[in-house]
Amino acid sequence: MELRDSIGIVTGASRGLGAQIADGLARKGVSLALAARSKDDLEHVAERVRSQGVQVVSIPTDVSNRGELQELVARTREELGPIDLVVNNAGMEIGGYSHELDPDRIDSAVQVNLTSLIQLSRLVLPEMVERKRGHICNIASVAGKVARPYSTVYAATKHGVIGFSWSLRAEMAEHNVEVTAVCPGYVSDVGMFADRREKLGFGKAPNALKEVTPEEVVAATIEAIETNRAETIVGPVALRLADIVHAISPDLAMNIARKSGSYRFVKKEATGD
Repeated sequence: MELRDSIGIVTGASRGLGAQIADGLARKGVSLALAARSKDDLEHVAERVRSQGVQVVSIPTDVSNRGELQELVARTREELGPIDLVVNNAGMEIGGYSHELDPDRIDSAVQVNLTSLIQLSRLVLPEMVERKRGHICNIASVAGKVARPYSTVYAATKHGVIGFSWSLRAEMAEHNVEVTAVCPGYVSDVGMFADRREKLGFGKAPNALKEVTPEEVVAATIEAIETNRAETIVGPVALRLADIVHAISPDLAMNIARKSGSYRFVKKEATGD
């Protein structure tokens, strides 16, 4: 997809990876509607992105609220024009032992990470189909590719995001509407992982789970959109190999992860134990 002079929506854009994706798209000439719950943080990001010479509107949005998603789409069309691109980046982490998770947080995680993504895509697709132009980019995770103990609900939502992306891509191909799933590993410096590291005080991820920079994720996301890649894993070679091994034998992949110490880190990172 040609990005210059296109119009896009980025959710979860008030901080972290979403804000950096917005910066990267603006450098490519994309005018943007930025969505997140925090009005002040969102406008701060919008001011920075506007300095790159593109149109930007900040639209405070709780993505778990269907009415607010409808307002997001309506305002974007009214203030910027027809929507060419949606980056579904909003998400929340939920970790811990599955039998100890708060049921309300389970519902919230599914709503934010998966249901809202499907609903926003549904709202923009009719116009994309009619225009035979558009791209849905879903920020998933390597947690949606392999087993992720101690983050089972988070992993389930990200598996759902990948399944939805693949299926929607197959469905939309005849309409020239593109769909991409981006699957980062652990992202250093910003986002949910960095926040948990600061809170719990754990160290860097082991070599098998080597962290990637936000800049690497942004570059991979933009490349995937421009080249219409079905899926891209952003992480070390070990994570890409784990995906292949897991597809062949989930038990083998889990045994390797257990023996390598990866699960010990995942447990500490998710539970603090």
